[in-house]
Order: sequence, then structure tokens, then C-alpha cells
Amino acid sequence: MSSIKQLLSGGARQFGMLFALLALIIYFQIATGGRVLTPSNAQNLLNGNSYILILAIGMVLVIIAGHIDLSVGSVAAVTGIIVAIAIRDWGIPWWLGIVLGLCVGAVIGAWQGWWVAYVGIPGFITTLAGMMLFRGLNQFIGKSNTVPVPQELQTLGGGYLPEWGPNTGLNNSTLLLGVLAIGAVVWAEVRRRASARKLGAEPVPTSVAVTRVVLFGAVIAYLTYLYGSGRVGTSFPVPALVLVLLVVVYQFVASRTITGRHVYAVGGNRAAAALSGVNIKRTNFFVMMNMSILASLAGMIFIGRSTASGPFDGNMWELDAIAAVFIGGAAVSGGVGTVVGSVIGGLVMAVLNNGLQLMGVGSDMTQIIKGLVLLIAVAFDVYNKVQGRPSIIGLIFPSRRDKGTGAVTGADDAQPEVPVEAGATAAKG
Repeated sequence: MSSIKQLLSGGARQFGMLFALLALIIYFQIATGGRVLTPSNAQNLLNGNSYILILAIGMVLVIIAGHIDLSVGSVAAVTGIIVAIAIRDWGIPWWLGIVLGLCVGAVIGAWQGWWVAYVGIPGFITTLAGMMLFRGLNQFIGKSNTVPVPQELQTLGGGYLPEWGPNTGLNNSTLLLGVLAIGAVVWAEVRRRASARKLGAEPVPTSVAVTRVVLFGAVIAYLTYLYGSGRVGTSFPVPALVLVLLVVVYQFVASRTITGRHVYAVGGNRAAAALSGVNIKRTNFFVMMNMSILASLAGMIFIGRSTASGPFDGNMWELDAIAAVFIGGAAVSGGVGTVVGSVIGGLVMAVLNNGLQLMGVGSDMTQIIKGLVLLIAVAFDVYNKVQGRPSIIGLIFPSRRDKGTGAVTGADDAQPEVPVEAGATAAKG
């Protein structure tokens, strides 16, 4: 039993949402007669949901910091129409259009971040106003018309990695990506064991480490085969590659950088964070601005997949992103959540939606089921906290042992309440 816990790095509950995702895939694979785990469906699953998962990456940081952003769909829509018109009417190259879109997202994020961080208006109100403002701006700029985008942008939103080299039976770009991913798993395990020895701790037994590497490697190898063995001209989707890169970068930022720790600190206890020297205003500004930049990227990926920007783009996207974050284990009160958990939560919703469609379930029942899944997932997390157990995401995001005292601290740990003026920053001692 202890070996199993070591294999799972802390117990089965640590991977609660991941197990739920695997259970859904297996169920729908059986219920649909094997139509879920086919190359074309797997490719469409990522192609059709990458933009929501990108939104979830930014949204989890916003929610961890104790805010919420209702404007992301409208920001994505207004960015999409500006980029489409700029490329079509101004004659700028597609890559410059992408840079323009990211700059638009940065300006919008700075606007909303200023109201939240420096004026003190709650994020809910600020982004509710932004949702209406930028939705109207999208329709005003585009005159409620559809504007096509060039082929290069279509590749960004719905293309596949190219083929090259000898005939291996799989797409060579996807094969290379899979080999690199397996190499990363091996390197991470070696680094984990080396770090344990360096800190004077006893690493897990070699048999457990090897089994863990083999299991993860087998999953990656299967996914490589699944995405690389589709019809000619298809492979691992380009937007999914963008998503993977963002997950790696933002997981590192959230868990290994000062900025990420400040975001958790502000959401966990604003007063204690201020007394610790955290610049609360700068942190709030960062999470709001970052969210709008990612929303602009999601908008450009969407118009690339749909081949045009339209007046109804981005409708209700914010609700899908928020649902993904909470299903992934984030706390409503802030201070808890991970990037990986939010992406897994988004994939749970994506697989659920895809499987129900393949089974011929109507949109009405699909919405009912998705709503119940969201409610049950959050209720389960709340129940664990009431019982004194770590939340799902608190288990997925391992607790860190304080090097000085030996105490274990984690995202779910209670923090002392210290009265201090909201938004203040204590001087560093």
C-alpha cells in the first residue's frame, strides 16, 4: 500500500480529477462503440477546446488572487475583429497581426487592472462592465459583419504539425514531440531524486521511480501514436502545442517564482501578504493584465479555427473557463488552485461535452449534466475542507516543507488574520 502511495506521490486522491477524466474517457469509449479514442476525434477535441483551456490558465491565477474575470469572452472577440480587419484592410502581415492582438490584450488588461488594483473597484464589477463595453466595441468596430482571416492564422487556430523526414508510419513532428515528452519525464524523475538526496531526504525506491516513469511514458507513447497515426495531413494540433507550452510556462511561474507565490499569498490572506512585503496592487494588476493577454491569444486562435471573426465570438466563454478552474479544484475564496488542475478540469468538461455529443444527447441535457458536474465537483472539494482534509487541488499541488522549521505548509493551510488597510504594502524588514 505504501508503494502505491509513493507511486502516486501522496495517494490516489491527489489525482482525483485526473482519475475522473480517465473514467469519463473509458465510459464514453465503451458507450460510443470506440469513437472517442480515434485520431480524428482526439485531434478535434484539442482543436475545438484549446482556446477555452488557454483562458482557464489565466483565469486560475485571477481566481487564486481572489478575483474573477467576466470579460474574457468579450476581450477575445474585440481582439479578433481588430486583428482580422488590420490584416485585411491595413495590409499588415499575419505575424504582425498577432503581435497587434497581444498588444490590444495588454492595453485592455492594463485598463481593467488599473481599476481593480489602483482604484479599488472589485474585479467582478470591473470585468462585468468590461464584458458589456468590449462586446459593444466588437460589434461597433466590425459593424456586426464577419471578417475572414488569412491561411497562416487559420494554421495557428486549426492546423497540424508538419510532416518531414522518412516514412515512420507516424507523423514525424508528433513522434519527435512524444520522444521529447518522455525524455522530460525521465529527466524530471532523475532531478526529483537528486534534489531529495541534496536535501538529505530519502528518495523513493528505485522500483517505484522506474514504475512511475514507465507508466507516464506509456501514456505519452499511446498519445503519440493516437495523434500521429491519423489521416494524411493531420497530426498533433498547432493550438494544442501552444497550450502545452503555456501550461509548462505558467505552471513554472505559479509554483517556482516570486510572482506566483505573491499571487497565492494575496489570495490566501491579503493582510498577511501585505505585512510580508507583497505589493498587492502590483500583483492584482498583473493577474488582470495577464488574463486579458491570454484572452486575446485565445480569440486569435478561435478566429483562426473558424476562419473568420464574427459579432458573436466569445459568447459565454468566461463561464466555461470559470467552470474549468473550479472543477480543477480552485477555491472560491482564493488562494488555492493550479494551472495543471485547471487544464484537467477543462478537459473533463471537454470530454463530457464531446462524449455526450457522440452519444446523440441533446444540447439541453448536455447543459444540465455539465451544470451538475460543476456543482458536484465543487461540493466534494468543500466537503473535504469541512472534514479537515486537503482539497483535491491541495493534494495535486504538493505541500512544501519549510526548510527552517520543518513545518509543512500548503495552499489549504489557514492563515492568521491581521488587520491592515486593503491594498497596503508593508515595508520589507
